[in-house]
Amino acid sequence: MKVLFVYPRFRRHAESNPELLDFVPMNEYLGSPSLGIAAIAAVTPAHWQVEYRDDRIEPADRETDADLVAFSFFTPAASRAIELAGYFRASGKKVVAGGIFPSALPDELTASFDAVVVGEGEDSWRRLLADCEAGALRPRYRAEHPVSLEALPPPRVSLYIDKENDRFQPDDYPVQTSRGCALGCHACALPTSMGTRQRHLPLDHIVAQLAALGRAGKRACLTEDTGWFPGNAAHRLRDLFDRMVELRGDDSVGPIAPISYIGISLPMILHSPMSLLLKARAAGVGMFYLVGGFDPISMRAFTGKDPRALARARDAIAKTLDAGIDPYTSFLIGLDDDDEGTADRILDFAATSGIRKAEFAVFTPYPGTPSWHRLLAEGRILSRDWSRYNDANVVFRPAQMTPERLHADYLKLWREFYSSKGHFAQLPQLDRTIQF
Repeated sequence: MKVLFVYPRFRRHAESNPELLDFVPMNEYLGSPSLGIAAIAAVTPAHWQVEYRDDRIEPADRETDADLVAFSFFTPAASRAIELAGYFRASGKKVVAGGIFPSALPDELTASFDAVVVGEGEDSWRRLLADCEAGALRPRYRAEHPVSLEALPPPRVSLYIDKENDRFQPDDYPVQTSRGCALGCHACALPTSMGTRQRHLPLDHIVAQLAALGRAGKRACLTEDTGWFPGNAAHRLRDLFDRMVELRGDDSVGPIAPISYIGISLPMILHSPMSLLLKARAAGVGMFYLVGGFDPISMRAFTGKDPRALARARDAIAKTLDAGIDPYTSFLIGLDDDDEGTADRILDFAATSGIRKAEFAVFTPYPGTPSWHRLLAEGRILSRDWSRYNDANVVFRPAQMTPERLHADYLKLWREFYSSKGHFAQLPQLDRTIQF
């Protein structure tokens, strides 16, 4: 038996807004596929052959001898996934779907896929493959209980690395440190797909991921800002940074992949002791990917109504810079408290806080998030064209401005931030990429 894994392509910011290429002097960031496919491939039984196609690099709709075609995707790729599923179904293949979007809106996919996996996939995947072999696929598979992270093998990232060519050279590969989140942020679908309790991967498992990437000469990124929770999670990060320093030059382990950036938020910076930030820097972390628009500080700092939130945001950026770590800041615009002056306030903050690298995103009510359910109930969702759900289009009716004004302010943020000299001139060459 053989399974073909497919990662569908999706529109990036510059594809939705080509004018960005005229005024953003950065190389376009190319990340690897999410870890979903690599994680599921790692628990695929040995008697199943595995093939992998990245539709971003080469169109996936071509012939295959696979018995089963499996898709993993998030919202922006849903329309393309449905299109590809139709292609493979027409050639007689069974098609299945998993990932963030299928977990949030499984009924949306019932007509297009033979089976949909909801939630974490490892246990469901084994049952699904057994049913496929028996010719008895069921339409829905759901995790019966949270996956035991202690028993998981490292993700099979070699699936991606072995496919690298001149067109596919990711800037870094994600490394997972935990699953699930109890925060329930208004714009995050993580609790829907991974559960509302944070569970931690063993330290040895994380080191094994870094070692596998290091042996291949790759860089890693820790994208989960949930890893900086005060308490147990922060202690685990401290242990990871200490282990990374200890393993430098350890021939028994081999090279450990350098970390290009770590996800974090303003409150997590403020709640972290400086000693933890310095440990991150000593471990080689030179950049934080600072996610905005989810936490109470960044949601209020640029409204013009909360000077205390603005002051705390400035303190967080200053603390990061004091630790010798660059804050690559992601600003979200379009929340209900945002008005026609928000873009100018963001630009002023960025200029006066010393931020050299930033990205800008339109608030997007992704399916499965509290914001999606609220705006749907309020009748404010304007589009269900999933390809537009990529942080670069307005798909809802804003509270204090028109959709057209919100989109214009999004473009203004990109244009005016990068029209100023010196924002990126001193950044290391490897960091002159941006997710747009």
